[in-house]
Amino acid sequence: MFKRLTRGLLKTSKKLAGRIKDIVAGRKVDADLLDEIEEVLITSDVGVEATGNILDRLREAYEEKEIEDGEQIIPHLKMILKEMLESDGAGIRWAETAPTVVLVAGVNGAGKTTSIAKLAYHYHGEGKKVILAAADTFRAAAVEQLTIWSERIGVGIVKHQTGADPAAVAFDAVEAAVAREADILLVDTAGRLHTQDNLMRELEKVYRVLGKKIPGAPHEVIMVLDATTGQNAIQQVKVFGKDIPITGLFLAKLDGSAKGGAVIAIRDQVDVPVKFIGVGEGPEDVEPFVADDFVEALFA
Repeated sequence: MFKRLTRGLLKTSKKLAGRIKDIVAGRKVDADLLDEIEEVLITSDVGVEATGNILDRLREAYEEKEIEDGEQIIPHLKMILKEMLESDGAGIRWAETAPTVVLVAGVNGAGKTTSIAKLAYHYHGEGKKVILAAADTFRAAAVEQLTIWSERIGVGIVKHQTGADPAAVAFDAVEAAVAREADILLVDTAGRLHTQDNLMRELEKVYRVLGKKIPGAPHEVIMVLDATTGQNAIQQVKVFGKDIPITGLFLAKLDGSAKGGAVIAIRDQVDVPVKFIGVGEGPEDVEPFVADDFVEALFA
């Protein structure tokens, strides 16, 4: 798993950790060195606010003489990043009585349906009985796409025709999950834009239906974000959070660019834990987010 994570973060690692290692090699810590590190962090999509917080701590350590040689920067920086990325909410919150219901949301193009397939593959591989709910009935190919994934992975699916009421799909899916004694139900929703009020109302409706069928459901509301979109991803979480309570983030497409530093920016600005990251295109390319592993892979 660590090798897969390291491979998935390779582009970001070269752009961020690799450049910092080059900068600090053989140098004493001074104001100029810290300024150079600041520039690397900002240009690596860590974000202005998060970079400012990191540099404040590095400068404090420098003034307290905790870091004097450049080589001491790396372990200190890793410690700071691990603390910034750590949260108490990592991992799925399992219901006391099965099934655990997970509602998955996100905008068009974020990689939502593929991310759902990865979660299904992950939990199916752990021996869990998984059912998918194809409640993205607005996009013509969405139901077909999720059906193909369900067949490929070997998990059940509940679906209606394209254009059907997504809340009706969610209703039937919960009944099926209970009847089939499923461990987890993953509910796909339309890849709506957060500027479309009618689609946001549909999302709220699906959320309410799940809660009426199973008290306490959905037990998780996971929002899939394209990690390469940076500040836009942060705004999406804030806007979606006004309509439904987001409990966790799935950061997709970390392997596709050198913008993995956005994970730090997003976690710094949004009080929602990162629970999963996508590090490749295959269904197996998903990792439960562990701050220590992420940072170590970044600097591997």
